[in-house]
Amino acid sequence: MFYDYHVHTYYSDDSMYPMENVIIDAIELGVKEICITDHVDYGIKIDPEGKTEEELADTILNVNYSSYVKEIAQLKERFQNQICIKQGLEFGVQSHTIPEFEALYKRYPWDFIILSCHQVENKEFWNQNFQKGKTQKEYNERYYEELLAVVKRYKNYSVLGHLDLISRYDLQGNYPFELVRDKIEEILRVVIADGKGIEINTSSFRYGLKDLTPSRDILKLYRELGGEILTIGSDSHKPGQLVSHFEEVLKEVKEIGFETICTFENMKPIFHTI
Repeated sequence: MFYDYHVHTYYSDDSMYPMENVIIDAIELGVKEICITDHVDYGIKIDPEGKTEEELADTILNVNYSSYVKEIAQLKERFQNQICIKQGLEFGVQSHTIPEFEALYKRYPWDFIILSCHQVENKEFWNQNFQKGKTQKEYNERYYEELLAVVKRYKNYSVLGHLDLISRYDLQGNYPFELVRDKIEEILRVVIADGKGIEINTSSFRYGLKDLTPSRDILKLYRELGGEILTIGSDSHKPGQLVSHFEEVLKEVKEIGFETICTFENMKPIFHTI
């Protein structure tokens, strides 16, 4: 039985996958529980609600929250005997956008929130805007410094998403773990002390990465530090990506020493034996 806790639908700017189709596909795959976690990235995107067509022109949008929670509620009722559906979001938090995420968190009841760092200083990684003009050392260290600053101040989340995301977009190759180990350890210590967790994001296979996301080194360090809260998510955006490579990742998780995987309800973790 699989639990996919990182899933995107057509409410995310980078997906065209209808939410209803996501649920139907998940049922066909035998998924026991799924959490919808569409993107919100203040500083880069704007909320569509209450905006005129002129204001929305040539902009990248966050989730339409009222429609989002309404559709999730409808699908929960429709498929209640076939799959458990949870309501979440993926928050792409930066230090200066924390107040906006605090306000959004309070607007609706959430089961689960992924805290991710997709940008620093409103500069994105995927298009190399953030890395431009920096050495490999500078952009790796700055990424982890920003993530640490965020987790020290922002607490309304469940797990850190794809903790070493910067490595996915590092055109210079793998940056040695030991050079950022201290920064990552500091982040993990805050996460564990706050009763939060991290996710394993299986999109690493889709992107052709040589390691897991986060890396095996990070997963081992998290375990050594006493970390227990762990979710697994496909980061799916289109058909064919749900619960991708879950079986092999779960085997690796057990080898590292984890005995459970978590789901969430009302922001509280529920532990399931692997």
